[in-house]
Amino acid sequence: MAQKRIKAVFKRGGTSKAIIFQRRDLPADSTEWDPIFLAVMGSPDPFGRQLDGMGGGISSLSKVCVVGPPSHSEADLDYTFAQVLVEKASVDYAGNCGNMSAAIGPYAVEEGIVEAPREGTAVIRIHNTNTGKIIRASFAMAEDGPVVDGDLVIDGVAGSGAPIALDFLDPGGSRTGALLPTARPVNSLLMLGGNVVRATLIDAANPCVFVRASDFGKLGVEPPESLEGDHALMSALEEARCEASVLMGITRTKAEASALQSVPKIALVSEPQTHRLASGRTLPAEAFDICVRMLSMGRLHRAIPVTGAVCLAVSLRTPGTLTAEMWRPEDDAPRIAHPAGIITVDAGVTVNGAGEPCAEYGRVYRTARRLFEGQVLYR
Repeated sequence: MAQKRIKAVFKRGGTSKAIIFQRRDLPADSTEWDPIFLAVMGSPDPFGRQLDGMGGGISSLSKVCVVGPPSHSEADLDYTFAQVLVEKASVDYAGNCGNMSAAIGPYAVEEGIVEAPREGTAVIRIHNTNTGKIIRASFAMAEDGPVVDGDLVIDGVAGSGAPIALDFLDPGGSRTGALLPTARPVNSLLMLGGNVVRATLIDAANPCVFVRASDFGKLGVEPPESLEGDHALMSALEEARCEASVLMGITRTKAEASALQSVPKIALVSEPQTHRLASGRTLPAEAFDICVRMLSMGRLHRAIPVTGAVCLAVSLRTPGTLTAEMWRPEDDAPRIAHPAGIITVDAGVTVNGAGEPCAEYGRVYRTARRLFEGQVLYR
């Protein structure tokens, strides 16, 4: 049987890579997309490598994006993100990918989906259908299209590129409808054995659970491989994540939460301390404001998901949260350390007349580059 083929672009966005399709090239019925995405990425793969597809064997390299006409009155286009599981025949649409969001604006210009100035700055309003939120992407243009070369270095990506500014507008309640789904800045998670763990359950750009590394017997600066090798830790973090999912109203039961791996994400946070990065470079404590080790799809992320970084920045500026307890608010954007280096993310949080915190925006800078264009083959 001849292989099937479909027009696609393979593109890096931040520290992720994805196949990008135009909606018009996919079946009109979106329920028919999953088998295509699984076949294209090479899932399920019991060996965890996706060698028979375009995936790279980890969550940040097993992604699909779909771009089409806008369904939101304030947007220039729709963008749907699909997380393709590596070892299971499953596609998850529960959350957004902030890294790949950086690739969508330039892609839309390159494909002629939206118009942009031949010189100066393009501003594209992206409607992420997963969260129902608007992301404003701003990037430089030249006569031949979006500028690719530049001086912005992203820890975790070799080389440098032209900056793409991403403003996640009104990011609160992306999945739950509320910035603080439980109405509390700190909650107590009841663990097996009767232990209680303090956690901040917050929903900005994507819902996240932040817990102190010390409460799990860790420093919070360990390499991802070391943390993944601690099966007791991984089990405890998944237990906490599932408990938080129910409290946040994302799932009804812990069993449902276990099946929904994409959200909420859970992260260990810790105060600044000297530690060694994946590159071998030593990061001094004074170089950053807070350290994070975040799980994505059941594994430790080798850097940090952008939506997770935005959520963390919002939590740092939200009064009373566990993370705010660890950081002295400054005018400058918080510097977040992760296994590959540092990401600086700004956020705006106000408190309304009822004393409720409201997230106005989260801002981050990424780079992106088109890697391949043509047709992807699958069977």
